[in-house]
Amino acid sequence: MSNFTKSLQAFSTRYHSLILLIACLWSFNTAHAQQIDILLKGGHVIDPKNKIDEQMDVAIVKGKIAQVAKDIPASNAKQVIDVKGLYVTPGIIDMHVHVFNGNDLGSYIANAQTSVSADAFSFRAGVTTVVDAGSSGWRNFRQFKQQTIDKSQTRVLVFLNIVGNGMLGRFEEQDTSDMNPQQAAYMINKLFPEIIVGIKSAHYWGGFTQVDRAVQAGKLANVPVIVDFGEHNPPNSIESLFMEHLRPGDMFTHTFSYGPAGRETIVDENGKVKPFVFAAQKRGIVFDVGHGGGAFSWRQAVPAFQQGFKPNVISTDLHAESMNSGMKDMSNVMSKFLTMGMSIQDVILCSTWNPANAINRPDLGNLSVNAEADITVFNIRKGDFGFLDIRKTVLKGNQKLEPELTIRAGKIVWDLNGLSAPSWEDELKNKK
Repeated sequence: MSNFTKSLQAFSTRYHSLILLIACLWSFNTAHAQQIDILLKGGHVIDPKNKIDEQMDVAIVKGKIAQVAKDIPASNAKQVIDVKGLYVTPGIIDMHVHVFNGNDLGSYIANAQTSVSADAFSFRAGVTTVVDAGSSGWRNFRQFKQQTIDKSQTRVLVFLNIVGNGMLGRFEEQDTSDMNPQQAAYMINKLFPEIIVGIKSAHYWGGFTQVDRAVQAGKLANVPVIVDFGEHNPPNSIESLFMEHLRPGDMFTHTFSYGPAGRETIVDENGKVKPFVFAAQKRGIVFDVGHGGGAFSWRQAVPAFQQGFKPNVISTDLHAESMNSGMKDMSNVMSKFLTMGMSIQDVILCSTWNPANAINRPDLGNLSVNAEADITVFNIRKGDFGFLDIRKTVLKGNQKLEPELTIRAGKIVWDLNGLSAPSWEDELKNKK
């Protein structure tokens, strides 16, 4: 065989390989072009975990975050949604709600009408994950799971009440014989670790017994405790609570409450934040808003914020007796902190990545690649607005967060103004 023939064969082999490589790349790119299910185009992405705070596109594939980058080609997407001028954030986490909705007319919150349906109030406020704060205990959690959690589109996680019957009523919540750390820990560790993220202590009239039982359960299950502290007469010391009874990572809810009697405040009567509050936060105590129908006052929140104290977590304490008062919904509570002067970046941090860390769920509250595609798109409306606290006093503001689009696990579940929809005229033309 001549050298020329050998060279020709070698060239043909290389050329053939090149053709195959080009064909493979073309096939890959063609397949890749069909992979993006939803592309959010041109929005201002705020993702605190990944330190993103700029205009980016977000691609969703099969219910997961596939890519967060600039100028992702629209030709690669089945559906493109123009979100220019809007804020794109991880799905909002409301870390304090009551959604054990039921018809036990003798119950306060557990399986009661005071609790609300999660899906009815979550998506429209930009919320994709809620954490029920102690509505159920180990005795009735299974009913809660079957009745509510398993049937909700909203992701429902749980703080298990240290009281076995949960929030059946104020008298039942005083029963120390029903505060069983071992049973609560067993329910978490052995049965439902993927759903139960912590322990709740609430509405106790005595000393620190209930808190200490909750912390014991938290230690056994290796989960945090959240405490609603303040129905003691005379009031128990919150400094003792923060520094002696709770652990770093445990949570204090209703941070900006003023009243009822028996609840010590974080801001004194002279409008000064008590020094140990800053020390407690530095120690690792997590301060949760837990607005509710009776636990958020401007006379606490405004001076605290002005003196440099900010909550770690923004939440609503959503239930039937709070949603139609000053609280309204999660986006309204977030807007209150925006109005007080908190940056939009910090508002999103306190409503996504901070609560995700507080409940030890780093898979939530972010837009990392391969994370479940829970996304909220916000508009910031400009105008003249008034924000009520629970004492029916108002703080005036000129901006308000409005959820335009909520995506849960890659599916659009709330679309305020039809951003994701074709016009009816185009739809009509396509059918002809």
